[in-house]
Amino acid sequence: LKLKTCLPGLKQAYTEYDYIVIGAGSAGSVVASRLTEDNNVTVLLLETGKPEMLVTDIPALAPYFQSTEYSWQYYMEHEPGVCLGMKNERCFWPRGKAVGGTSVINYMIYTRGRPQEWDRIAAAGNYGWSYNDVLKYYKKSERASLGGYEKSPHRNENGEVPIEFVPVRTKLVKAFLEAGELLGHPTVDYNAPETLGFGYLQSTLSRGHRQSAAKTFLHNKKYRRNLHILPESTATKILIDPGTKTAYGVEYVRNKVIYTAKVRREVILSAGPIASPQLLMLSGVGPKDHLNSLGIPVIQDLPVGQTLYDHICFPGLIFELNRTGLTFHEHEVLNIPTIVQWLKNGDNSLSSPGGVEGIGYIKTPVSSDPEPVPDIELISIGGSIVSDGGQEGSKAIRKGMRIKDSIFDEAFGKLDRSGKDTWSAFPMLLHPKSVGRLELRDNNPFSHPKMYGNYLTHASDTATFIAAIRHVQELTATPPFQKYGAKLHQAKYSACPNADFNSDEYWECAIRTLTATLHHQIATCRMGPVSDPQAVVDPELRVHGIKQLRVVDTSVIPSTTSAHTHAPGMMIGEKAADMIKSAQ
Repeated sequence: LKLKTCLPGLKQAYTEYDYIVIGAGSAGSVVASRLTEDNNVTVLLLETGKPEMLVTDIPALAPYFQSTEYSWQYYMEHEPGVCLGMKNERCFWPRGKAVGGTSVINYMIYTRGRPQEWDRIAAAGNYGWSYNDVLKYYKKSERASLGGYEKSPHRNENGEVPIEFVPVRTKLVKAFLEAGELLGHPTVDYNAPETLGFGYLQSTLSRGHRQSAAKTFLHNKKYRRNLHILPESTATKILIDPGTKTAYGVEYVRNKVIYTAKVRREVILSAGPIASPQLLMLSGVGPKDHLNSLGIPVIQDLPVGQTLYDHICFPGLIFELNRTGLTFHEHEVLNIPTIVQWLKNGDNSLSSPGGVEGIGYIKTPVSSDPEPVPDIELISIGGSIVSDGGQEGSKAIRKGMRIKDSIFDEAFGKLDRSGKDTWSAFPMLLHPKSVGRLELRDNNPFSHPKMYGNYLTHASDTATFIAAIRHVQELTATPPFQKYGAKLHQAKYSACPNADFNSDEYWECAIRTLTATLHHQIATCRMGPVSDPQAVVDPELRVHGIKQLRVVDTSVIPSTTSAHTHAPGMMIGEKAADMIKSAQ
């Protein structure tokens, strides 16, 4: 599965291409593949990370790879009142560092966002980005096999990206859906226009194996003589003529050697919501005062990195069960017989993406949205954060979130040692009012930027989380869960010794202790018309004021949606490829 170079017989890259794509993630893989469908177009695709390997194909290992060389392993800056239970009280922000980007280490969850969310983006001046506009591009790449859902007009079964149900499920996800029905949440295709409801996980899997963007869009294209993929190659600067404000090339480092590649047509920045704004600012495109403070010559004054939204979740809502053999446990999943079976058939517990089995979209009573748009996503787990092997295991889940050992032990140690089966639902905040930002740490392209999530700085965000927790408690009080004796685990947190268990005060403290990102950062290169003072790119994804430079990744999404960002990333790549082709 390793890709070294994709031009057979060539030992080094050309010095000039029609297009240079920076970043081989969910969007970059797509746009590079689509542009080179024309044999007369040459593309250089630069990627800092390495090619993926067979072991990254195992869906159950998703939490493990977030702490490996396949992740950038970013950290949010320390902020008071959040991430209190994490090491150094800083939230961990894993991002993919591989050919395939974050699609190599994520949980493979395929969600598109609600129609109203995309229509609002279009109504803000982003022509061509309404739900009906983007649906075409979601469908273009999709090859759905979902027990009949794929026959609907909003789905496609003939594209490249396999979308499948996970082949193995615990009984608890069935209880989750049945409990949802009892509380008025229908079981739906949550990627259909219906806005609220529960459903089994739809995942980018092929016969129980991870299907990254690289596997879909690059692996079978690697012998195209007009597509040159360079892994382990870091773009350090976009070359922009300060007089004409035209991008004309990219400086990159490979094997500790600095190279320059020039473009005849466009530079396409697809490095993701952290690296894309970082590279723009290093290249002289960003907030004037910030760049001046670091000695970076300003070419275009734009609000790069000044808006950042993220989806955060609470992983500490755990329910003890009165039976065993119901849920996933590391020692039962990771062993030689299951690995051999997975290699042969892909139909056992290793095919479950980190134990995620179902999704529920709900609108809590505290929502102020006049339309039926969810404010919370409930992620049903066939286990919990204590299912990662305990004292004798890898502790991969807790390590992947950087939970302090002392905090984990005081909250879950007794449960961890009990060997009980557990079930959990992670409430994920879909539309936070809290807005973060991103800045350069210095002018060194190899330094991680400073990320400020500003999590839970708006009171409504905390209120929405608490409302979601109450709803999960209602779900587990229904017969489908009580059949297994579901009982809320009483976690203790040193940060809130005086809060009564299960009070709103207790839950706010718990959320602020175990604050976790699902690495869905957006809006750092925000899309908007020229009249929008917060916009970095226009609706054609062209950087305002700079010629021959586009940003093509989820950093352009201007406002929150209910989507995990892998599917929107591929959609943006598809749409951008068409826009670029039409401009030729």
